[in-house]
Amino acid sequence: MGDEQGLEPSVDIASLSFDEALAELQRTVAELEQGGLPLERSLALYERGVGLHERCATLLGEADLRVQRLLERSSGALEVAEARAGEALDQE
Repeated sequence: MGDEQGLEPSVDIASLSFDEALAELQRTVAELEQGGLPLERSLALYERGVGLHERCATLLGEADLRVQRLLERSSGALEVAEARAGEALDQE
């Protein structure tokens, strides 16, 4: 159905936004759950799904770090410090 048209395996997972990766992951899971797919298609979907899950987890981790790094300046204004997943949080 229309779900298959939404899957674009040629698109690099690393270039997807969180919303794009999550939507594609949901379509991938739905297609796998329908069953009746040839083994090679199932494996390809599963592999892509794992990559999409990892992308979502990375982006969520980065968002969490950004929230944790909101620092209150002496003026009381909030400041966002850019962070990447895997970086240690500075404890000052």
